[in-house]
Amino acid sequence: MNRRNALQRLGQLGALSAAAGTAMPFRALAQADKPVTIVVPYAPGGTTDMLGRLIAQQLGTALGRTVIVDNRPGAGTAIGASQVARAAPDGSTLLVATSTTLAINPWLYKKLSYDPAKDFAPVGMIGAVPLMVVVHPSVPAKTLAELVALAKSRPEALSYGSAGNGSPQHLGAEMFKFATSVNMTHVPYKGSALALTDLLGGQLQLMFTDIAPALQHVRTGKLRALAVTSRKRQPTFPDVPTVAESGVAGTADFEAVAWQSVVAPADTPKAAVERFNHEIARIVAQPALRQKLESEGFEPATPGSPGAGTPERLAAYIRSETERWGKVIRASGTTVD
Repeated sequence: MNRRNALQRLGQLGALSAAAGTAMPFRALAQADKPVTIVVPYAPGGTTDMLGRLIAQQLGTALGRTVIVDNRPGAGTAIGASQVARAAPDGSTLLVATSTTLAINPWLYKKLSYDPAKDFAPVGMIGAVPLMVVVHPSVPAKTLAELVALAKSRPEALSYGSAGNGSPQHLGAEMFKFATSVNMTHVPYKGSALALTDLLGGQLQLMFTDIAPALQHVRTGKLRALAVTSRKRQPTFPDVPTVAESGVAGTADFEAVAWQSVVAPADTPKAAVERFNHEIARIVAQPALRQKLESEGFEPATPGSPGAGTPERLAAYIRSETERWGKVIRASGTTVD
């Protein structure tokens, strides 16, 4: 089961639950008869695209307006982000903005076509994609502590794959290296599927991977899961500890997730931002949708999760994540220019 096929089934849930949307008046927004465009800075078919389409479907029902998804992939999400940064702040344009868009790109690119701190109004948190630390069965480590000990005994002998320089998989591993002072060799690929294939074949020793693509391989014993990078254990693998639970020095507060949020152009009316915030929180809170998302390795936002709640809380989280990822990227020397 790959992520694309699994998440395509979520559209069925959107159709079933859209009727639960409220029908509150939308008079507070300017140009209420104008369609709302949700820009997704990725190609169709992935996690961010599917989340954008679920939100679009239910926003349309709740607001009584046409909501359109506009895929604008490229340049590490910068193409889509730039489009929204330049859009009129009239409550008719939104961006599904990821941790890459808002917290990582400022450190990876010397010249960025948008300013994450000035060009957007934070709206609401959707959730996060944790990573799973998996190793090939030939690796003798059975726990994360044993992996760290192995890496320290054989500096740079262990190779890990990722979807490419600056990808969440790459930076999650770099954060782990930074926290534990281990040396491992990074092997970038053009996509995580290629890296996972080489891991299964034994050409790589480990990977910090999204959970969904690794689910079946872990269950069949083709890969061994050592930890997840979220703050709490995942429902799909409740027996797999978090990195913070590993007892490894330097990891007590470890968290490395790729998160998804919604932002609008800067200066979008506060009434519009608050209404969108309300509806996104309502959509993500639906039990059937939450259960399905969790089964695919996605953590839907809850009132107590990082960045969830008010737009102000999301803004504070974006600032803290920008600082945190900046330390990792500077330490690793990663750039994509």
